[in-house]
Amino acid sequence: MNKGKSYNNLLIKSLKKPQEAVAYLNAALEECKDGSVESQKLLFIAFKNVALAQGGFSNLATKTGLGRESLYKTLSKRGNPKLTTLTTLISAMGFDLKISLPQKR
Repeated sequence: MNKGKSYNNLLIKSLKKPQEAVAYLNAALEECKDGSVESQKLLFIAFKNVALAQGGFSNLATKTGLGRESLYKTLSKRGNPKLTTLTTLISAMGFDLKISLPQKR
């Protein structure tokens, strides 16, 4: 097995733990604060990885009521989901979306 596949398998395995998935998604979301297109693509990749860890796109499609193909498109590098789609995904993954004040440093 090549190193890339090995890393990806380890990542997906670790993202099966809810605490790991939350930390991973929060780190990706933190990167999006700069507003760059690249950071937004990384966020979609993070959601895709968590979806794979939780049983794949078919499972997520069932939970959300969205089409599997639509989810693939939404979480692709060219994805541009609506807020309602993201909140539906977050809820179906068993997470909450909250806004908070930044922690004082």
